[in-house]
Amino acid sequence: MKIAIEGCAHGELEKIYRCIRLLQKRCNFELGLLICCGDFQAVRNTDDLSAMAVPDRYKHMRTFYKYYCGELLAPVLTLFIGGNHEASSHMQELPYGGWVAPRIYYMGRSGVVRFGNLRIGGLSGIYKGHDYHRGLHEYPPYNPSSIRSVFHVRSLDVFRLSQVKEKVHVMLSHDWPNGITDYGNKSALLRKKPFFRQDIESNRLGSNPAMVRCWALGVVK
Repeated sequence: MKIAIEGCAHGELEKIYRCIRLLQKRCNFELGLLICCGDFQAVRNTDDLSAMAVPDRYKHMRTFYKYYCGELLAPVLTLFIGGNHEASSHMQELPYGGWVAPRIYYMGRSGVVRFGNLRIGGLSGIYKGHDYHRGLHEYPPYNPSSIRSVFHVRSLDVFRLSQVKEKVHVMLSHDWPNGITDYGNKSALLRKKPFFRQDIESNRLGSNPAMVRCWALGVVK
């Protein structure tokens, strides 16, 4: 079973699927699943566009709406979590996840799904300590504060994941888990992003909730 992983999709589904078709043809394989790790931007209309916390110069419809309205069909089953650049009005309609278009599935604020023999967990959003223990109070139309707090991870999201008893093989988060630099090429990262050094040395880079879930759920090493 072949699985592709995309970082931030930013609504460019047509381009992503075009690349997948080219790769399948060039390498002679069939893809079973595409996973997108946030900033998916499932924008259906201009109302959704206005609910994205991005500068105006980045507010473009892109191509998700073509799959939503049936003009195009996703060529591969697509699974995604939320990030910090989302059509939050759309995502709030599906807090526990659901189909946003044929063959395109949102995992909700947190959850676990099964694909074949794989159990895949996901935690949407980004961590901000001042909102972590707050309830979900946001609703559209958003104000300048709620348009951002709506995608902040809450302790309730993490609690739901903590109730999972069966093994999870893959864990998705938009945030880097705290301490992730201990498991990669830290020196190369710092050459490219030297401003990360202070946060790394003070153990503030990344998300504590994402780290806890990754270790507790026994994610693949």
